[in-house]
Amino acid sequence: MEIDTKQNVSKEILLKAFNHMMLAKAMADIYEENRNICKYVHSTSRGHEAIQLATAYQLTNEDWVSPYYRDESLLLGIGFEPYQLMLQLLAKAEDPFSGGRSYYAHPSSLAENFPKIIHQSSATGMQAIPTTGIAQGIQYIQEFNLKTYDKNPVVVCSLGDNSVTEGEVSEAFQFAALHQLPIIFLVQDNEWGISVTKEEARSSDAYDFAAGFVGLNRMKVDGTDFEASFLAMKKAVDFVRAERKPMLVCAKTVLIGHHTSGVRREFYRDEEDLIKHRAQDPGNILRNQLLENGVDEDLLKKIEKKARLEAEQAFEKAQNAENPKPETVENYVFAPTPITEETGEREPKGQEKIVMVDAAIHAIQELMWKHPEALLYGQDVGERIGGVFREAVTLGAKFGKKRVFNTAIQEAYIIGSTIGMSAVGLKPIVEVQFADYIYPGINQLITEISKSCYLSNGKFPVSNIIRVPIGAYGGGGPYHSGSVESILANIKGIKIAYPSNAADFKGLLKAAYYDPNPVIMLEHKGLYWSKVPGTEDAKTIEPAEDYILPFGKGKIISEADENEISKGRTMLIITYGMGVYWAKQAVKNHPGRVEIIDLRTLIPLDENLVFERVKIHGKCMVLTEEQINNSFAEAFAHRISKACFRFLDAPVEAMGSLNLPAVPINLILEKEMLPNAEKVSEKIREMLSH
Repeated sequence: MEIDTKQNVSKEILLKAFNHMMLAKAMADIYEENRNICKYVHSTSRGHEAIQLATAYQLTNEDWVSPYYRDESLLLGIGFEPYQLMLQLLAKAEDPFSGGRSYYAHPSSLAENFPKIIHQSSATGMQAIPTTGIAQGIQYIQEFNLKTYDKNPVVVCSLGDNSVTEGEVSEAFQFAALHQLPIIFLVQDNEWGISVTKEEARSSDAYDFAAGFVGLNRMKVDGTDFEASFLAMKKAVDFVRAERKPMLVCAKTVLIGHHTSGVRREFYRDEEDLIKHRAQDPGNILRNQLLENGVDEDLLKKIEKKARLEAEQAFEKAQNAENPKPETVENYVFAPTPITEETGEREPKGQEKIVMVDAAIHAIQELMWKHPEALLYGQDVGERIGGVFREAVTLGAKFGKKRVFNTAIQEAYIIGSTIGMSAVGLKPIVEVQFADYIYPGINQLITEISKSCYLSNGKFPVSNIIRVPIGAYGGGGPYHSGSVESILANIKGIKIAYPSNAADFKGLLKAAYYDPNPVIMLEHKGLYWSKVPGTEDAKTIEPAEDYILPFGKGKIISEADENEISKGRTMLIITYGMGVYWAKQAVKNHPGRVEIIDLRTLIPLDENLVFERVKIHGKCMVLTEEQINNSFAEAFAHRISKACFRFLDAPVEAMGSLNLPAVPINLILEKEMLPNAEKVSEKIREMLSH
């Protein structure tokens, strides 16, 4: 796309930009002069000021922008004060973005008069998917008239040039181009990726790379020239605001400062390279343009002096600001959920039993009828087959392709896009086709989703539901049978449900919908249809539409005989998912002597119920389908041992699959690897002999 360079930028805007550039320079200089005080790692925008300010000046309070860690000038241009930025620089309590938890220039904001900013991590390029999710959400909102805007919102995703080589950035480009989303990918190309040169890192710049994404419009601009940058960004923003199509802007910039305060330019750059970059200092270029246009040099000197004074005063004030109080360290891991009690009718009269897969379909159907902000997407969930397990069948036909739709094979996008969707007020329900394929999305789960509420000081909890068919049965083989709950349970800031029957599934899914936090629903494939022998009890009476089961509430599903308990002849099995059915069959060989608890959710975990019952029985086993070493079950067994040590008659045991890298496809080998009722019964016999 061509830029009209014949237009003029007003002197008022040019002077505003010069003031912000001098402010950014003064701030960078002060940080460098006070390295002993500025002890936390930070980057500055030196060399990138022109394109960043040019972008900021185009945006309204209904737009969204995701800066990256070098975008300090963009933040100044939006309207943030140096003092606010310095509060984060020094990790102070009143840091408006993260409350002293995150790095400098890692903003998150819902400020009424500024463009909105979701949380994003330091992981390069990872903001591309969540920010594209914002554009996807805005398109959905406008399609269904869920909200009116004064102007069509524009979404801007800012990226460094070397981050474009990340595969997840390509997923974002692909989705934006395919669905024609209203987003601008602003790529700031300073030719360096820490110490990696452009020649070492990439075959082309972002402009040429983007040519492969049909439907993604492109523009190239000198990002050191403010006037050219302003005209380019005005054209880009106006285009996206009017046409509702995506745009990539490749802005050539320079790196005058250090990569970060910790990775300094003298470590890896020679003087020749530094001289080349300094010659294109945006502040000097703009100064010369202003002088050529008749602006008095004394005025520019006054602006520079005033900027230095303002930055010094802000820095001194920020130094004196209070530090966070230690007792606040655990705030905002989760947003408070309104779902705390079991409500509604679990077993309505006159209802027939349904299988688990139907419970999920019915729950989502009821939610989508009631809530237009709910939508479902993932691989193959659309109308044609409704999921490879038919777990979404009928939903596409009932709600249409705009609310239930297929995606490409892009697990990172499927998961990460829910961040942006949630930020604009939608409730995305997404699916990863098999648990074994969640790994490409783990990056988004860990770096973005799990930390969003905590690092945004509670502003951006991610409200989503991620459905994950899980588990082994019937020769599914090494890439369709895995259990992943231990990996997920190690990600702090997400909730995990693992229902074992239809009623729990429906109640937990409803709770997940009304929970403002990220929820993963682990759904055992072998329980979907109760086709595995011994799993008939996974079918239940279908709960009423108003039934909701809160997270963190385990259930005793098989009780021991009180007489046996009084004699100290009983034990407890704690399990979930398919383990429930192995345990229920196994205890038939030990009548009256075994109690079973179905955890139902793994995070939060009903430790109170477990500890209370362990103290009564004195013997306990945690049963899982996962490979046992270093598993969730083994870790929980340790916590039980610590909490209940004085009440134990024997060590707490953990039982699971053999410690193999994968589930073999051969049915004989699969059976040998997995627990089953017979193996569990033998373990019970051993433990009861203590």
